[in-house]
Amino acid sequence: MKIIVEPITLSEIKEISKKTFGSLVKAVVDIEKNIMAIDADLHSDLEALLLENGSAQKNLWGINIHPDLPNEQMVEFDSVINLRPSFGNRTRAVDSPQIQKEIINIVNQLIK
Repeated sequence: MKIIVEPITLSEIKEISKKTFGSLVKAVVDIEKNIMAIDADLHSDLEALLLENGSAQKNLWGINIHPDLPNEQMVEFDSVINLRPSFGNRTRAVDSPQIQKEIINIVNQLIK
């Protein structure tokens, strides 16, 4: 597991995907700090790593990165950690179009 604060290459993401799930990399994005944690079997492990490093729960969103798909399809909003009825998110997806946009912008900044 590692926290990405500086851009990494798409090639690096592809290598990580080959070592884990084959076609995807699990990630958790902190929409306040503009960082993400990657490279774990569970989103909850990545979430815990970010929480241990000062992130706030309300800013963390789980995604899957599919490095072999076109850029506009690369991010999948699907994680159990996204289930947050108290924040208005009642699904495993990210229901807010605004938060989705923020996540995509962060992913695009951090993966070159």
